[in-house]
Amino acid sequence: MGTLLNKIHDAVTGDGKYKKYYPLYEMVDTFILSPRETATGATHVRDAIDLKRVMITVVFALIPCFYMAMWNTGYQANTALAALGLDAGTGWRWSIMKILGIAANPESFGANVVLGSLYFFPIYIVCNIVGGFWETLFAVVRKHEINEGFLVTGSLIPLIVPPHLPLWQLALATSFGVVIGKEIFGGTGKNILNPALLARAFLFFAYPGQISGNGVWVAVDGFSGATPLALASGGGISAVMAKYSWWDCFIGTIPGSLGETSTLACLIGAVILTITGIASWRIMVSILVGAFTVAIVFNTVGSATNPMMTVSPLWHLVMGGLAFGMVYMATDPVSSAMTPKGQFYYGGLIGAMIILIRTVNPAYPEGVMLAILFGNVFAPLIDNFVMRANIKRRKVRSV
Repeated sequence: MGTLLNKIHDAVTGDGKYKKYYPLYEMVDTFILSPRETATGATHVRDAIDLKRVMITVVFALIPCFYMAMWNTGYQANTALAALGLDAGTGWRWSIMKILGIAANPESFGANVVLGSLYFFPIYIVCNIVGGFWETLFAVVRKHEINEGFLVTGSLIPLIVPPHLPLWQLALATSFGVVIGKEIFGGTGKNILNPALLARAFLFFAYPGQISGNGVWVAVDGFSGATPLALASGGGISAVMAKYSWWDCFIGTIPGSLGETSTLACLIGAVILTITGIASWRIMVSILVGAFTVAIVFNTVGSATNPMMTVSPLWHLVMGGLAFGMVYMATDPVSSAMTPKGQFYYGGLIGAMIILIRTVNPAYPEGVMLAILFGNVFAPLIDNFVMRANIKRRKVRSV
């Protein structure tokens, strides 16, 4: 285009036959080709948001879950010890507790937080060291700067594992999630699956004994503490209500993964992510709609042989990792659907799949991980259909 304009300029300013058109060219150049006002700033920057700001905002939104990971882990362990008539547990963590002069007391805020911190921080540190190592290695090999791509993944993985998980298994799972789930596809921004969920899927299939069952969710050796979902899968909602109230599940004072037990903490994070524009509200709302719709159908139909069909939609919301997955996992901007309309379909698919897996498969009462990974796989296809439909409608309007 620039070359053509230069040729026109040379033709009308020379001594040839086109010289007589110079006044017309000058008018066009003044009012059309040359703007009267010139921008002096970064004209293509619409917002100050960048990768670092996105990552920091997500981590900030995870702070309520960090708190619950520490307090509830200590609370569950101290409550179990009190039920066993003990004032202390075993292991190096309790050696530190004895040095600090802290006994097992579920009524003590400090005792709960300190004990929970001794479980949470080793997991958090190991996860970030291993993930940071792989990020640095691939940055050196590919000769680019080390970005903040692992900042969120390194904060999510510790929240979706049980407190007793061996650290070497955590290191293997983190390596699998980062390398296989992200780096082989090109690194940050190019992964097709959520790396944190892929790490948990690795643990689930490689070491099922350390990531499932009733003996892994409370940080006391030999203590069996069933989660509300496990109770519901065996005895229906009545079995859950005999031990926990809906409010207990909403606040998060129940056994489970370190940071996903509190629906309240997740909703606080959802508000932060929605207001800042980091996460898509369309995905969150459509997951709720999809989950509630399928749960209502199963709850209405009922079954004499399937106790999970007695669980109402409101109970499904506060049990397991539905709230955590809805807010922090499914909304991953890289592995989720990107078109506005596609995000509704994507979220609805995940919400329906969560309840379908929970209810239909009695051997696997939780369905959030598999449902979101399933949605990740279909996200590009959903976006493709949405874009094709938009193009088709535009063609019809242009005729």
